[in-house]
Amino acid sequence: MSELTRVPDRLYAGYVFDLDGTIYLGSELLPGAERLVRALRDMERKVVFVSNNPTRDPEEYAGKLSDLGLPTPASDVINTVVTTTDWLCANAPDATVFPVSEEPLKRALRQRGIRISEDAAEIDIVIASYDRQFAYRKLQIAFDAIRGPRRARLIATNPDRFCPFPDGRGEPDAASITAAIEACTGVSCELHFGKPGPVMLHAIAEALELSPEDCVLTGDRLTTDIRAAREASMASALVLTGETDSESLSDIAEDERPDYILDRIDRLVPDDRWEDLGWSD
Repeated sequence: MSELTRVPDRLYAGYVFDLDGTIYLGSELLPGAERLVRALRDMERKVVFVSNNPTRDPEEYAGKLSDLGLPTPASDVINTVVTTTDWLCANAPDATVFPVSEEPLKRALRQRGIRISEDAAEIDIVIASYDRQFAYRKLQIAFDAIRGPRRARLIATNPDRFCPFPDGRGEPDAASITAAIEACTGVSCELHFGKPGPVMLHAIAEALELSPEDCVLTGDRLTTDIRAAREASMASALVLTGETDSESLSDIAEDERPDYILDRIDRLVPDDRWEDLGWSD
């Protein structure tokens, strides 16, 4: 363990895990992830996976986890495809939307009966999202819808600036699309549906059905994962296998630090419990 590592001395009833940079990176499970999740399931702890990434739906995430050796039902995965679609169905079911997004979100919207259009005169809501096919044509449609007579609203799937890659690089994420639309329209995004926002936190609470003090949220980002845990009144665990490294923590105020700092994710289970379980390191 490094000097920064702070590990739990207890088990929790519920465990919430970010995916990218926490459970896996690219197409590989991170060290200790399989051992940890299998042990928590053996102990009948509630395990929920959460992602801000809207380029896959829960079925695709569940399939990836299963392919990596962690069989997982789609019902145990919450991502911004789910939270965005659920919010629209509950709050604007009759709205016509223009998703600046990839196919998983569009497919989910269609399946739930939300009307999609590229005609600015019909659009009530523009959804900014992670879109690797973003082009000037889409920006123009968003501009015309928001600045036109209909004055469409601007919302976003998630607030992430970039998505990390295994080689240390990354790709621009939804925040870059949101910023482009905000810059040309002069309108601010009203709401996003990822961590650490209230819509996502409500979805996590509903999935867990547990008291917040009995749960821990683990991720690799201070601005989304750790802040989400704090906003939800859950314990927070930062794993140093994704965006945040030990150097990034040097400028963080003590009262903003996560409860736990892990060099590998299976440190979430105290050492004496691993011995009780008979699991070797």
